[in-house]
Amino acid sequence: MKTATITAAIIFALDQVSKVAIVHGLNLIERGVIEVAPPFLTFRMAWNRGVNFGLLAHDADFMRWVLIAVALAISTWVWLWVRREEPGRWAQISAGLLVGGALGNVIDRVIYGAVADFLNMSCCGIENPYAFNVADISIFAGAIGLILFTGGKDGAAKGGSKGGSARAGRGKGKTP
Repeated sequence: MKTATITAAIIFALDQVSKVAIVHGLNLIERGVIEVAPPFLTFRMAWNRGVNFGLLAHDADFMRWVLIAVALAISTWVWLWVRREEPGRWAQISAGLLVGGALGNVIDRVIYGAVADFLNMSCCGIENPYAFNVADISIFAGAIGLILFTGGKDGAAKGGSKGGSARAGRGKGKTP
């Protein structure tokens, strides 16, 4: 759990510090767009009232609180699951990524009523119309990591679950 806790705290802090620095420090709220390394990286202010890519976006305050409740419920479930199962290091890092990112976006919804997105990346003649933030990257990476590093025998081989026979050999060097 220590690994998951440290990862979640680091991601939460990176997300919130980046939002304060870019959105407020560089005054992106009023400037709207700052070209950092066009077209590869542009800071583009966007307020996301929905989930990924603005899905389920709604101006009703009710939906804001529904999304906060869903994020908190999923974060709590993942946290309790990781605590109960005691998965390997990579699964704990993945859980920390997901929970830290989700809590970063929850703070935005509570304070602003929407998630502050500002990273926009395009490449190779393909223009990306969407903006995202550190929390969004972490949630995505954490979800993929939980899929890859948990779940039975395959998860144990990849550094995920320590369930079953692997548990008996913990702390005693190599298991036969």
